[in-house]
Amino acid sequence: MAFPQDVHVRICNQEIVKFDLEVKALIQDIGDCSGPLSALTELNTKVKEKFQQLRHRIQELEQSAKEQDKESEKQVLLQEVENHKKQMLSNQTSWRKANLTCKIAIDNLEKAELLQGGDLFRQRKTAKESLAQTSSAITESLMGISRMMSQQVQQSEEAMQTLALHILKGKLIYPCPQSCHHHLKDHHQEFQS
Repeated sequence: MAFPQDVHVRICNQEIVKFDLEVKALIQDIGDCSGPLSALTELNTKVKEKFQQLRHRIQELEQSAKEQDKESEKQVLLQEVENHKKQMLSNQTSWRKANLTCKIAIDNLEKAELLQGGDLFRQRKTAKESLAQTSSAITESLMGISRMMSQQVQQSEEAMQTLALHILKGKLIYPCPQSCHHHLKDHHQEFQS
């Protein structure tokens, strides 16, 4: 008949093996994961939980080993504990490597998406540059028209001033009725005085 302590040791060993296999499976899933980052985070949370359960069971086994009456049984169990700890450390190393592999895969995927998006960005940038050049050309054209209109207005003002001076001096080139000349002469005399 088995002692209760032997049953507890067997259960601890079975659970350690079970958690170890679950950790390995999750590490494999992480290595195969290509994103998104939220999926990696979720897998890592599960691994942490399993490592915590595994660590707890190893500590229970170690405590049971220390409570053994026979030194030979104690040493056998302590050796098992050491083996389980080494296996757990190995799993942690594998976990780090799997995380690195996954993060590289996610980064590469994001870079590829950015490069594809970069083509769209370049097309948009080219379209914006083209619009800016067109807008600039329109602005230059409008400014040229504005300058021409300003010159025309100035020339018209100069022509009006010249015409007014000629009228006031009585040197109007086109024929004018006699009454017009008298009227202009009266204004001209008023202007001079």
